[in-house]
Amino acid sequence: MTDQTPDPTPDQAAVLDYVTGARWFGGKGRETRGATVRRLGAVDTGPDGPPVVVEVVEVTYADGGTEHYQVPLALYTDAETRLDHAFVGWWEDPEHGWVHGYDAVHDRAAMAGWLRGFVAAREGGPGTGGSGEVGGLRFERLPGHELDPETTASVFSGEQSNSSVFFGEDAILKLFRKVTPGPNPDIEIHRALTAAGSEHVAALYGWVEAQAPGSDDGDVLQLGMLQQFLRTASDGFELALASVRNLFAEADLHAHEVGGDFAAESERLGLALREIHTALAAALPAGAAPLPPAELAATMTRRLEQVVPAVPQLAEHEERLRRVFDAVAGLDEVPVQRVHGDLHLGQTLRTALGWKVVDFEGEPAKSLAERILPDSPWRDVAGMLRSFAYAPASVLRSHGEDPQGATQLAFRAAEWTHRNQNHFLHAYAGGELSAADRTLLDAYTADKAVYECLYETRNRPSWVTIPLAAVAEIGATP
Repeated sequence: MTDQTPDPTPDQAAVLDYVTGARWFGGKGRETRGATVRRLGAVDTGPDGPPVVVEVVEVTYADGGTEHYQVPLALYTDAETRLDHAFVGWWEDPEHGWVHGYDAVHDRAAMAGWLRGFVAAREGGPGTGGSGEVGGLRFERLPGHELDPETTASVFSGEQSNSSVFFGEDAILKLFRKVTPGPNPDIEIHRALTAAGSEHVAALYGWVEAQAPGSDDGDVLQLGMLQQFLRTASDGFELALASVRNLFAEADLHAHEVGGDFAAESERLGLALREIHTALAAALPAGAAPLPPAELAATMTRRLEQVVPAVPQLAEHEERLRRVFDAVAGLDEVPVQRVHGDLHLGQTLRTALGWKVVDFEGEPAKSLAERILPDSPWRDVAGMLRSFAYAPASVLRSHGEDPQGATQLAFRAAEWTHRNQNHFLHAYAGGELSAADRTLLDAYTADKAVYECLYETRNRPSWVTIPLAAVAEIGATP
């Protein structure tokens, strides 16, 4: 390519096809009407890298809603077969003819530009913070860590709602795919916990942002965050699955007797979450009065009413779930603070130094305004309890149709779930729960299961039986 950066106008239909077909697209199950593509800025990839532009795609839905997705494009005049899997489209440029556009996340040469931006955003020498603007993008850097500008970028293929790129073993960049004007809670909370010296998160190194398209009042889109790469980390959900498989392989042993017993890890995770909640309450004071119990109960009931038409199987459980939510209205108050908002085992990493919690963006289906609202810490606890049920249920799905064997495995799955839930909960609470805390936890657990029913119906219909099984037990007479 020439030194002049091509400025093609992306074909909006092609970009919409790419976005809606991506794993990170959050609008699955909704009918789209079209897309508008707007340029946020360009990334400096140096003399050897391809031109890279960052686009924001406004997806319009038939129901009247809109969402915005970030798509960085690496531009080439010739086809790059190595990037066929990331091909977005080709468009005509007045100066350069046809230009091939690829999702830049999958291109090492393109992603090196983000590292260049963070390295340049430094004031006063090594270890200091600072900011710098390049091509309409602003790179913000926190003090305390010196980046290695020579590390090679490589994409992490295991994520869904966002995209992550490693820079050697030094740092990891998470690019947010779905973006909303205003502070991203993942950046906000990581920044607060990093400043507080929390041992249970990966340290934040910096973030990148741009002015929101069409905004005249300074609204920004926070596009990505750079943080510590946890080299020894293992995914919490994968560890739980391994423990369940170990149990299933030992036909004559109970969960506490097998070598892969997970209970001690569940206990450590409960302690870690309690410390995170304590640190968050101090670092980001909610500044809000306790939540009126009747209001919380009404919100949960309203969500149930919205989900039932989409998940008809919930209808037979609706009355019982309403009673679980109504019980909350009888409480005195519901203390709130900043929380994770979408916590499960897949949002945890086990390192040589203990448990780390990641992805503080909150529940994807909620708006940004909802995700940053203070909430009860029991929401996070409920999310973890549901995750301890998902792990064995996921393993059960991989087994055959032998009825006798299935019954035995289901019994062992329930044993694993209850053991790990109890160890986690006891560690988090520091003892037995009060009646009020139990009422809240039951309601948040039911609310989470209802959300899971909607999510599975839209994304993995054959999995909806997992949360439906939980719904059938919640509030049922022993």
